[in-house]
Amino acid sequence: MSTDYQSGRVSLGARMRELRTEAGYDGKGIAQRLGWQRSKVSRLENGKQTPSREDLQQWADAVDRPDTTAELLGRLTGLETRYRSLRRQYANGHRARQEQALVETEQTTMLRAVEVIRIPGLFQTPEYARAVFTANAAFRDVPAADVEDAVRARMRRQQALYEPERSFRILLWEGALYALNAPRPVMASQLDRLAGVIGMDTVELGIIPFAAELKRSPSHGFWIYDRRLVIVETLSTEMWLDDEESVALYERAWEWLAESAVYGPKAHRLIGRASAALNLS
Repeated sequence: MSTDYQSGRVSLGARMRELRTEAGYDGKGIAQRLGWQRSKVSRLENGKQTPSREDLQQWADAVDRPDTTAELLGRLTGLETRYRSLRRQYANGHRARQEQALVETEQTTMLRAVEVIRIPGLFQTPEYARAVFTANAAFRDVPAADVEDAVRARMRRQQALYEPERSFRILLWEGALYALNAPRPVMASQLDRLAGVIGMDTVELGIIPFAAELKRSPSHGFWIYDRRLVIVETLSTEMWLDDEESVALYERAWEWLAESAVYGPKAHRLIGRASAALNLS
């Protein structure tokens, strides 16, 4: 579970505790009024358990504050909206998530991103994308039947690279050049494709070398859509953050990483070095 999600759940629990205290109940008293186990009250108030919508409605009534129902449900909806289970999201395949990315890209003028373990989707070849989607489906034990639809959606998204009013400022950790996320012949074509986007009018590709001195190490990928939305993907959770504080934080992280990246001919050389090291050339 992400730290941000847990912090949000703790905050919701603290608000429930505050309402309970204001109503004059202790933990045992509110449990008796609700007909719950005392341990459930403790887990909810300490952020150890996510309440259901029914739990929150009952809580607001039990503390004689039905006027707070909308507030509590809004906090829960915020958690459910911002922090999405990737396995649940992919339960019906990958196409829907790629269609979401297509819509967000179409609404964006400047996209900034950091990728750590794979080539960014905007630069992937169909074969590389197919290998990534297939492996992801196997890892998460979700259907792979719509992989071809997902690949086509990802390729449609790449059309934005050729629209002059857009800007794509992408940072890539050097390790992603060496990660064999696809068979070697596919990887060889993928690195050629990556080298080819360097110099495009709409693209600024920076590669963060292994030897870079970093103020902040890239631990996971994230994407900043203009200054309105940040999408962060961890192993199990995808976070959609649209509050000013979160956007500003990830902008600062992106700028710090950008200071350590190399561009143009130096980036070309790093790609060529990876290709040679993997015996792809």
